[in-house]
Amino acid sequence: MGVALITPFKADKSIDFNALAHLIEHQIKCGIDFLVVLGTTAETPALSADEKREIREFVAQRVAGRVPLVLGLGGNNTAGLCEEMRNTDLSDYQAILSVVPYYNKPSQEGIYQHYAAVAEASPLPVVLYNVPGRTGVNMTAETTLRLAKDFPDKIVAIKEASGNFTQIDDIIKRKPADFMVISGDDGITFPLITLGAVGVISVIGNAFPKEFSRMVRLALEGDFPSALEIHHRFTELFSLLFVDGNPAGVKCLLHAMGYIENELRLPLVPTRITTYDKIRNVLERL
Repeated sequence: MGVALITPFKADKSIDFNALAHLIEHQIKCGIDFLVVLGTTAETPALSADEKREIREFVAQRVAGRVPLVLGLGGNNTAGLCEEMRNTDLSDYQAILSVVPYYNKPSQEGIYQHYAAVAEASPLPVVLYNVPGRTGVNMTAETTLRLAKDFPDKIVAIKEASGNFTQIDDIIKRKPADFMVISGDDGITFPLITLGAVGVISVIGNAFPKEFSRMVRLALEGDFPSALEIHHRFTELFSLLFVDGNPAGVKCLLHAMGYIENELRLPLVPTRITTYDKIRNVLERL
């Protein structure tokens, strides 16, 4: 299980590095397998270039090699993204998570050529990230498989968050043996593992790293009844965390647990009071 780290903010909207350090230690202590830095859940579009560098370096120094690190590095300007990859110090990171180009709505051939350029420019293995609910375009199974087969030494996995079981199952069924399919949606991680996914890049793992890691490992070991029991404990929370958007839900949860301030940067805002109350009630039951 990998965790997509949030970026905690203070009341003045500056980065709360003390809270971030505490979260990192909590994740590692609870046995997560890797951390994803500066992904969607980190509110990366609302961070400056200097802040991204500070977070990238801070996390690497704090982790100090105890778990692998994956860096979110994507964009909809292919040339600009490739230049950023060449100029960024990636020595402390083991892979790059790169989202399908957003807003431009490229064709499947455009998506393929974008990732072909990324594969050539990246000094690290690349994890594709398909999340059509955010990007406005879905990367089809055919495009994913074409990339996996054409760049076996560089494009090593996909974080699939399309929610399309038929598409994801098709990728799992036809992929090269070493290509990994990773769930990008906590709520469907259990069923995807039963189909052959290898794990998850998790949002809820920020708050429940020990419990969700256990669910993932039980499922991977084939103990589906025990894994399903944990999955069902979190079913209500899965939907509540996203009803007002991500990471508003998980930040609300972490605030209720006493880990962070409930602060986001515009254009994102905290959850509604009604959602906060529902999350707090579920938390008390858990």
